Amino acid sequence: MQTIEADYIVVGAGSAGCVVAARLSEDPNTKVLLLEAGGKDTNPWIHIPLGYGKTIADPKVNWCYHTEPEAGTKDRAMLWPRGKVLGGSSSINGLLYVRGQHQDFDHWRQLGNRGWSWEDVAPYFKRSEGRIGANAGGLHGTEGPLTVSDITDRHPLCEAYIQAANEIGIPRTDDFNGPTQEGVGYYQTTSKNGRRMSAARAFLKPAMKRGNLRVEINALAERVIFEGRKATGIVFRQNAQTITAKATREVVLCGGAINSPHLLMLSGIGPAAHLAEMGIQTLLDSPGVGQNLQDHYQTRMAYRCTKPFTVNDIMTSWVKMGLVGAQYLLTRKGPLSISAGQVGIFARSRPELELPDIQFHFIVFSADRPAEGLHKFPGFTQNVCQLRPESRGEIRLKSRDPATHAAILPNYLATELDRQTMIDGLKMCRAMSDRPALRRYIASEYLPGDRVASDDELLDYARAYGGTIYHPCGTVKMGSDKMAVVDDELRVRGVAGLRVADASIMPTLVSGNTNAACIMIGEKAADLIRQT
Repeated sequence: MQTIEADYIVVGAGSAGCVVAARLSEDPNTKVLLLEAGGKDTNPWIHIPLGYGKTIADPKVNWCYHTEPEAGTKDRAMLWPRGKVLGGSSSINGLLYVRGQHQDFDHWRQLGNRGWSWEDVAPYFKRSEGRIGANAGGLHGTEGPLTVSDITDRHPLCEAYIQAANEIGIPRTDDFNGPTQEGVGYYQTTSKNGRRMSAARAFLKPAMKRGNLRVEINALAERVIFEGRKATGIVFRQNAQTITAKATREVVLCGGAINSPHLLMLSGIGPAAHLAEMGIQTLLDSPGVGQNLQDHYQTRMAYRCTKPFTVNDIMTSWVKMGLVGAQYLLTRKGPLSISAGQVGIFARSRPELELPDIQFHFIVFSADRPAEGLHKFPGFTQNVCQLRPESRGEIRLKSRDPATHAAILPNYLATELDRQTMIDGLKMCRAMSDRPALRRYIASEYLPGDRVASDDELLDYARAYGGTIYHPCGTVKMGSDKMAVVDDELRVRGVAGLRVADASIMPTLVSGNTNAACIMIGEKAADLIRQT
């Protein structure tokens, strides 16, 4: 069995893992090994912003997970895309840069996590960010490696949507990452000159020039090695060969909300009864591993447009596609440069709420399912999701075989609040579509259509057609209670030499897209490790 040695082993080259490996390797006297189960990010669709439509179900760069069928969502096995490539999900996501509400992180601190309030984490957001554009309140960083840009191609439908939102009382905002999040406006994106700025491009690629950083691709981690209760390395599989990697200092898991708990359980850390059921010897009975799964559940409304100027119309003509391709190659602008949602809204579903509890994405194309191709007619979409769901799911093992995907049970819409918030959000969608600014562009509501009218019918539609908006988190919860897996320095409680740094450590979901917060977690984790 081949053996590799490093000071630190980082497992997973996703949003957080790229940051951790890059920051730790800044010390030339520190040897860092980064393991990635996927391959290089050479697929050209990764780097073209609209290319997420091509990678969303491509097993060459995507784990292509599926949830277990659950009664609350009509017994559907839903696709859960997660990046299996350098950059992880930051290489296949919709490019939106949303930090969340300041109160999200203050809540983490209120749960007992020292050093995780907004005041504590804001410097890490700023350190990573290379903002291009306005900097309201000085809240943005301008010198960081992660380029964050404003959307400059502004479609008439987007402007109509903003006006319709204004007409129902939602104010316009120029910065969802400014002093307050509430309002309607254009998203910021992780892009530079019309190309995706993934964590791999921003952090990892420059760091790979250093001789003390070793990156191994197509390397599937099988288990963490322990000497007693101290993590000392990783066993991984690469090109049909089993390899041992030894860590003289620490092992850092950055596999994400599915893979990090999966690897912990394969390594004997998890709920003892479940491990015994799988025939795995328990090293540490940690009942919270795989529990506390949270995700943003979205439901879409799609419309037939009165004008043939949506992305759908381009995709029905080889000539138009050729012209759009040429435009992108020559100018890095046009439809190929757009993100998954150009305009968004953060709003309150009920006036008595202090903070926004729902998020909308407005998209100038439409489809029955995101991975099934666009409609053949002019169309556009608005999505709504609940920002802070009460429902909690879990990740469980199906097998001791590391190559077998874990069981994903999201338990969507399990509480009355979650169900009512989804209904209220869909009603807000209809309120905006009924305003003159947007109504003139609507030939008809395609999904769900006029047949769905009552609250019960809207909920039934949400159960049947809703799905993930790709923000799973919480399965290796940070905290101090009995279900917490890591402490506030991201150390796995009960063992030594092992940390977790990714979306799985979030005790609660942030209010918005999760990529920015994952990069922040990577930044903070690197500092915590270096201070040890």
